[in-house]
Amino acid sequence: MIRMMRHALHAGRGALCLRSFSETRGEVIEDVLQRTDSARLTNEASLYVHWPYCLRRCSYCNFNKYIPRENNDHMMTECLQRETETLLQLSQVSCITSVFFGGGTPSLAHPSTIAAVLETVSRQANLSDTAEVTLEVNPTPVGRSKLEDFFHAGVNRFSIGVQSLQDEDLKVLGRDHSPQQALLTVAEARRLCPGRVSVDVMFGRPKQSVESWENELSELLRVCDDHVSLYQLTLERGTQLFKQVLEGEVTLPTEEETAEMYLCARKTLHQHGLLQYEVSNFARQNAVSHHNRSYWKGTQYIGVGPGAHGRFVPVGEGGVLREARTQTLEPDIWMREVQQKGHATRRRIQLSHLELLEEVLVMGMRMTEGIDHKHWELFSPQLGLHEVFGTSSDVQELLQRGQLILDERGLRCSWEGLALLDSLLPALLVELERRVSLRLQEDEHAKGQTNRTSNTR
Repeated sequence: MIRMMRHALHAGRGALCLRSFSETRGEVIEDVLQRTDSARLTNEASLYVHWPYCLRRCSYCNFNKYIPRENNDHMMTECLQRETETLLQLSQVSCITSVFFGGGTPSLAHPSTIAAVLETVSRQANLSDTAEVTLEVNPTPVGRSKLEDFFHAGVNRFSIGVQSLQDEDLKVLGRDHSPQQALLTVAEARRLCPGRVSVDVMFGRPKQSVESWENELSELLRVCDDHVSLYQLTLERGTQLFKQVLEGEVTLPTEEETAEMYLCARKTLHQHGLLQYEVSNFARQNAVSHHNRSYWKGTQYIGVGPGAHGRFVPVGEGGVLREARTQTLEPDIWMREVQQKGHATRRRIQLSHLELLEEVLVMGMRMTEGIDHKHWELFSPQLGLHEVFGTSSDVQELLQRGQLILDERGLRCSWEGLALLDSLLPALLVELERRVSLRLQEDEHAKGQTNRTSNTR
């Protein structure tokens, strides 16, 4: 189960580097997800923009990122604009609810690139002045020096990759900033966007102990803003860290120790007023990540840039089925394809109704609030949560253990269950597949009965 907890902690990052917030220049953004209805499932979407370049590769990272061989920022900007325009036109989207610039290291981009993409979005769809626009920032002196320009370009929330406040750990991780530089970057970001700065911090690092982690969190909480994202370090094949651990050069904490670190962090953050609202995310002052919530709520999102992922219903193909789309990975090939045809979608897969429900279930259960009945009904009007999960013996066992809750509000994990999310999901997914398959069989049988009745008349 501890292994399952580790996987749950990382599921939220995926290929998109997910994160976001709730206030914009002093104005509280209305949570669009609370007013979602069937029409908005196709009319609205969030936008993820992937900047693929980094100056160096961190020892633990296997994300889609590249060390640039030459300065092609101008061409990258033009292609990001063109693909944004094309994919917005291909979708049925009339409103973009949030924008997230991830990477890679998007703080390496020129602020004019950010402004140009946002201008393109505004020409193609409604982008409110108060819509959340997040930029991931590497907390180096160069990154810090550009924050004000990014702010004037349209960014109203910063996500700072602090990762650690220990010099030695940052070196092992291959990071190119110091703890002091990270703290200065957080301070400058808070000056520009008070209440709208997220701090990423990583645990389960080499030689890290529960006690040192607790002390580090206390230090971080003295300077951080109203949002913290926790990520557990995991070994990814092909990375430098994976090789170092394999060869015995580096030792990571045990699963028991990392599980205790996670539980310690939940308790410490809660004591400081940062309430957990998702497996890896904590906020106070209602400073939740609206962009990330759009993923967890199963709403549409459009992915722009090398290797970006998207989920939306394309227009003009007679379709009502959502597609999973993946853009070409390698930046040079991606740019060439965008120049040739306006976008570089490498793969398109129509999602079946079951596949869509599986995504809504898996992502929705990451949130402490879980999935309410009304929201589930938008995706599954014929099979409610009680019908799908209420009679399952396996689910009943999880309910009796106090790990799951199914009531008039909906389906969600308990405080204890959320830490073991991945150990709970298999039973839910099996029951979902069984109930959907059974419903299809019943519908086919009813359709056959109707046809036979019609033929005898």
